[in-house]
Amino acid sequence: MSRSLVFKLGMIAVLVLLLLIPLMRIDGLVTERQQRRDQVVQDIARSSSYGQTITGPLLIVPYRKTIKSWREDAVTHQRVADESEVDGELFFLPDRFTLDGTVKTEERSRGIYVARLFHANNQLSGQFHIPEKLGITEDYNLYHFGSPFVSMGISDIRGIEDSLNLQFDSKLVQFEPGAKTKVLGSGVHAMTASVDAVKAGDYPFQMQLKLQGTNDLQITPVGRISKVILSSDWANPSFAGEYLPSERTVDSKGFRAVWNSTYFSTNMQEALNSCATNSNCGEFNNRHFGVSLIDPVDQYLKTDRATKYALLFIALTFAGFFLFEVIKRLAVHPIQYGLVGLALALFYLLLLSLSEHISFVISYIISATACVALIGFYVAHVLRSMARGLGFAFSLAGLYALLYVLLSAEDYSLLMGSILVFGLLSAVMVLTRNIDWSSLTSKQAVE
Repeated sequence: MSRSLVFKLGMIAVLVLLLLIPLMRIDGLVTERQQRRDQVVQDIARSSSYGQTITGPLLIVPYRKTIKSWREDAVTHQRVADESEVDGELFFLPDRFTLDGTVKTEERSRGIYVARLFHANNQLSGQFHIPEKLGITEDYNLYHFGSPFVSMGISDIRGIEDSLNLQFDSKLVQFEPGAKTKVLGSGVHAMTASVDAVKAGDYPFQMQLKLQGTNDLQITPVGRISKVILSSDWANPSFAGEYLPSERTVDSKGFRAVWNSTYFSTNMQEALNSCATNSNCGEFNNRHFGVSLIDPVDQYLKTDRATKYALLFIALTFAGFFLFEVIKRLAVHPIQYGLVGLALALFYLLLLSLSEHISFVISYIISATACVALIGFYVAHVLRSMARGLGFAFSLAGLYALLYVLLSAEDYSLLMGSILVFGLLSAVMVLTRNIDWSSLTSKQAVE
């Protein structure tokens, strides 16, 4: 191969490597702006309320148990009883638990960044079943019970938007701040009645919980039979957690989702007992499900994904220049290669800066049009032909159109990207199938 051809290919390779520097800086800028956006969202949530997790209600009966231990007296050698007392709590999960929530969204801005808040109006109802002697089968007479209460875990109580009242066994009681049990952490509680009133039987309950939060709403299925219904005006939900909804409907007006679970699928009682006795609350606190109100057009994510194809765009553009040199015998200087490569890199910077102020689609169209027009105009003079410049511009516009399709097809982007690369390689091979590379390099060596 001739020295001039080897030199040209070497210079092209060096230019591609040098262009990685601005591309890496732009990619770092995308990450920096994304982190700044996330920080602002967290600041807004810190001043209002974070994502919310609802756990409960639980019926809790505190107790003090007298424990006798026997020892032998060192002097009389008689058995002597020592007594001590331990404190604990009896936990009762609802036999039936139903939550019917309506979620409305609200946007709050700080500068160019937006956080999504929600207002959930939740109707909770169900029934507790209290067994004989509170389920204690041994040494019942050694227990001394305190006043029972209903506790509700709410991860960020700042989001409670109204006073909370509980209708328990046809009696109306008011919630007070604090969950009053380490199992639930943050929350509220309501004193139900004296211990004498908690007899074996069924105790229905009902309450309304108006709650504000940011992005995420999670519910813990505390009932032996649980049913959760959530409906919202947000059309882009992401259902997350330990269980997916058994029914869901999503359209442009919003979504409606229904979760059904039973004691057998959640095993909440065992997880609760482990949390209460061993302080191993990981399983209990993680057994929730719900919805995240995601942004369907995350400009930073899409811009970051677009930069992943930047090297491919530059390589294809340089390959086009090189083919013109080979086929049309036109000389293109390495500086001209470099200027076109910088214009291609500038597309991603334009896309990032514009998408922070206007929609991603409009930003993409403006950025792509500006870069295609600039490169087309420049290439027309480099290749000394307006037709060649227009052809090159149309080819580049087609690549940008394919890139947008790749960015939009999130689930199939890898498949479509692989097909695109294979198709472009096939096109290059077809266009150069009749070129005698040996003859070409020999002529260049002679020249």
